[in-house]
Amino acid sequence: QVQLVESGGGLVQAGGSLGLSCAASKATFSRYAMGWFRQAPGKEREFVAGISRSGGSVRYADSVKGRFTISRDNAKNTVYLQMNSLKPEDTAVYYCAADLSVMAVVFTTSNAYDYWGQGTQVTVSS
Repeated sequence: QVQLVESGGGLVQAGGSLGLSCAASKATFSRYAMGWFRQAPGKEREFVAGISRSGGSVRYADSVKGRFTISRDNAKNTVYLQMNSLKPEDTAVYYCAADLSVMAVVFTTSNAYDYWGQGTQVTVSS
C-alpha cells in the first residue's frame, strides 16, 4: 500500500504560479513512475504530467507544455508540479498517482496508475 498526500493547492489569479507537492509513504518511492492528473467539474480526469522513476523522462499534456514542470526528489519521496502562467481553464482538483509497474515508460492514461492521492484544489481566477 502506498499513501500519497498532495499539498500546495489554492487560489491564484490568472498569470500567477503555484507549486504542488506529493509526498509518498514508501521508501521504495524511487521505483515508481509518478503522474499528475486533474479533474475539473463535469469533466473527465485528464493527464497533466508524468515522470519516470529516475526523473530522466518526463511527459506533458499539450495544454500545459511550456508552463508546467514536473520533478521529483527520490531522497524526499516527493514529486512536484510547478505551475506557471496559470489560466482559468487550469482550475481543477489535481491528483498525484503512482505507477508500480516495472515498465520504463511514463504512461498518460489513468488506468496505468495504481495509487492515488486525495487531490488538492487549484482555482485560477480571471
